[in-house]
Amino acid sequence: MEAAIHIVMIIITLVFAVLAAELKDMMKAILAFMCANIAMAAIFYLLGAPYLSVFQLLIYAGAVTILLLATIHAGEERGD
Repeated sequence: MEAAIHIVMIIITLVFAVLAAELKDMMKAILAFMCANIAMAAIFYLLGAPYLSVFQLLIYAGAVTILLLATIHAGEERGD
């Protein structure tokens, strides 16, 4: 049963990662990137690495996503 949960989480991560790479709308792509990182953090937690899971959530799902959103927002204000 536990292996099935791992497989489902891997599939969810891959789906969001492909969406992040293929979506044309940058806002939706960044949100898909964030969801892929959250799913990856869940995988790390299920594998018994809670500190790595927290690091994944804080740095990638949090800080990098915010930086990408801020970059897009700054570009829209200038009219680029």
